[in-house]
Amino acid sequence: MCTTCGCSIGETSIDGAAHDHPHGHGHLHAYTPAHAHAPGVSRTRMVQIEQNILAKNDAYAQENRRMFADRGIFALNLVSSPGSGKTTLLVKTIEMLKDRLTVSVIEGDQQTSNDAERIRATGASAIQINTGRGCHLDAHMIGHALGKLDMPKGSVLMIENVGNLVCPAAFDLGEAHKVVILSVTEGEDKPIKYPDMFRAAELMLLNKCDLLPYLTFDVDRAIAYARRVNPGLAIIQTSATSGAGMEDWLNWLERGVGAA
Repeated sequence: MCTTCGCSIGETSIDGAAHDHPHGHGHLHAYTPAHAHAPGVSRTRMVQIEQNILAKNDAYAQENRRMFADRGIFALNLVSSPGSGKTTLLVKTIEMLKDRLTVSVIEGDQQTSNDAERIRATGASAIQINTGRGCHLDAHMIGHALGKLDMPKGSVLMIENVGNLVCPAAFDLGEAHKVVILSVTEGEDKPIKYPDMFRAAELMLLNKCDLLPYLTFDVDRAIAYARRVNPGLAIIQTSATSGAGMEDWLNWLERGVGAA
């Protein structure tokens, strides 16, 4: 189960193949979260279990991070609510970067390979992870998926996490940064409703800005809420449809690759 919400993980698959955990590692979601009420298990024990799960995840994340550093790969963890426009933004990003940077993608969804197929249609390499009933990706899943990707040095890896503004905040995947996408079709108060996610992010993309003329969304209020939670949060207003803000986003990526 997830250490945050208690969901059950179900069978995980990577590009359609069942994903197991060899060498006796066990699955990161094998236990009940610390805030659940498991019969016969004390709260102290539950907290210890949660800490053990996160520590194991962090160890896998460090392995991923070392690999990224060795190859100069700039890895990002894209997080958002469902329907924020992550995949559409990602497709547009790949198309605009095709003569500038190589982008590889790991797609996380509970079911289907629809998003990975959209990415592959751009010519980019993509691996699909299906988490079953699981609510987020973990570092061990990412480590297995990396073995199926041929990423050149100095390239970008985009990890599109399962749509969820709660659980992915707690799980380091080895990425350089979390990038949170907030769509203007959502409420301005998402950052203060889900503060852990916005606090964990380095950059917020305020997406679907082409729709602002048709909505009552208050951009200034959304930014103020985000900065209340995370004063150092960088913010770019984007639209994959109109192209607004896309160059600023691409320049941010290129600076990250240079640093990597």
